Amino acid sequence: MTDADSRPHLQRTNPPELSPPTGFSHAVTATGSRIVFLAGQTALNGEGAIVGGTLTDQFEQALANLLTALSASGGSPADLTRVTVYTTDVAAYRAVARDLGAVWRRHARRDYPAMAVIGVSRLWDEEAMVELDGIAVLP
Repeated sequence: MTDADSRPHLQRTNPPELSPPTGFSHAVTATGSRIVFLAGQTALNGEGAIVGGTLTDQFEQALANLLTALSASGGSPADLTRVTVYTTDVAAYRAVARDLGAVWRRHARRDYPAMAVIGVSRLWDEEAMVELDGIAVLP
């Protein structure tokens, strides 16, 4: 099964044999001409300080930072093909998954990339609870 797509250079595929995806796509095929590799982004503000006291707040800032880097490279959220989320607390991430989904839709709509969530013992900045990195393909 292939989802309708707002970007003709990306095809999101979610086979019916797999569990229905929620907030991600099982596979994304890209036929664009430029690849953008997005560095890991945490909840750092413009002054270099971690902001946000909750995982949801930090996720929102990290996603905004990732999308800012993507936009500066000429892309949009719909161009994301892969996003990896690193969190210091997978149980807390799962507990606020609905809130994180709402944050995603507010910033990136429903063009879901292939995604993974990985638990880590800590991130570069000790106060960081979440980090996102990604790959985008531009037409």
